[in-house]
Amino acid sequence: MTTTLQPPARPAAAGRATPHKVLAKAGLYVFLLANAAFVTYLFNAAGVGSNKLINFGRLAGLYGALAMAFQLLLVARLPWLDRRLGMDKLTSWHRWVGFTIFFTLIGHLVFIAFGNAGADGPIAEVVRQATELEGILRALVAWAIIMVVGAVSARFARRRLAYETWHFIHLYTYIAIFLAFSHQVAVGSTFRKSALATGYWWGLWAFALGSVLIGRVVLPLYRNWRHQFRVAAVVPEAHNVVSVYIEGKDLDQLGARAGQFFLWRFVTKDRWWQANPFSLSAAPNGKYLRLTAKALGTGSADIRNVKVGTRVFAEGPYGAFTTMHQTRPNALLVAGGVGVTPVRALLEEIKGHVVVLYRVSDPREAVLLRELEGLARAKGAVLRLVTGSSKTITANGPLLGPENIAALVPDVQDRDVFICGPGGMTDAVITSLDELGVPSNQIHAERFALAN
Repeated sequence: MTTTLQPPARPAAAGRATPHKVLAKAGLYVFLLANAAFVTYLFNAAGVGSNKLINFGRLAGLYGALAMAFQLLLVARLPWLDRRLGMDKLTSWHRWVGFTIFFTLIGHLVFIAFGNAGADGPIAEVVRQATELEGILRALVAWAIIMVVGAVSARFARRRLAYETWHFIHLYTYIAIFLAFSHQVAVGSTFRKSALATGYWWGLWAFALGSVLIGRVVLPLYRNWRHQFRVAAVVPEAHNVVSVYIEGKDLDQLGARAGQFFLWRFVTKDRWWQANPFSLSAAPNGKYLRLTAKALGTGSADIRNVKVGTRVFAEGPYGAFTTMHQTRPNALLVAGGVGVTPVRALLEEIKGHVVVLYRVSDPREAVLLRELEGLARAKGAVLRLVTGSSKTITANGPLLGPENIAALVPDVQDRDVFICGPGGMTDAVITSLDELGVPSNQIHAERFALAN
């Protein structure tokens, strides 16, 4: 279905990079590079020995420790970073930093073992040190945990594991970090060489662990204590879709924005342990928050049975899929499947002229369509329902191919494009936009992947 309203005439605006993402990325790079340089300085100040293998091993261990601290910062879910980069970008960094830890710690063990190896070989030397020197056994346990986590995080293994199993194994990383730090305190020559080095490492670890404590524990507890979230209503939207309205105190002070999501935990005896990520399906209005869930799994299917008055523990808001990153006066919103929920919220908040492409296989699957139609009429937006199978070919080629997108939205190069939907659809749209010459800083897509 399409509204007949036409875009108002607007002067062309020059493209510009959003400063928020640039600032956040620059901040992370500066933090990492400055600390790497200082770690190298402390290593040299502590004295470099004549054994090159041991020197390489020590330096690899120090870089591995720095990467661990940086990893904690990435998973801390700090609002300043999350709202500028988004969970998916932070998770991507988390993955690459994780493999950096994996390989630096392999290098640390291998270089140290071969550098100290006597006539009996490196393995015998590792066994000897583990039985005779304080902190070595803890380091080996930490190393083994990191190796297991790294192995199960490889794509071929990750695809074969249930998310809950992978997540449970991943949590052992925190134990490994604690053991690695205790090893560094016990035998790290650079750590103990000077008051400056000791103060630096204690300060770095305190900052990293403090970030996790604040972002993952203190902020969620404070927000839930302050806002007292409860279920206000449960409204069926379709045979397998339900909207849940959440009320609370001072919701106008929560800082949530359209396009963001929360981790929702309904505090009942059967569900208190289970947290589900759902986007806001309506722009926050200070009175209530709304999520809309489709029965795709056990967790989301059970939400329709939640009773009014149930306490809710909500973590968030999370995500950078917001108008904070809009660079152009007008926008194109592309939604697919349950990805319509944050798009519907964005349509309510976003400024300028808006075109919405809503991709579904069958018009009967178009959740929240009436709400979208009403919002489109009220805002003077254009709503187009793009239907058909993935093999459907229009007169302009594939449904979400570059030619068809250009036909549906002729001025797409002059719009910010917000995309939310299944991974395949999102990738196809981004590829088409690239072919159409839409600048990358105008393309906004967020996949709801959580770094642990």
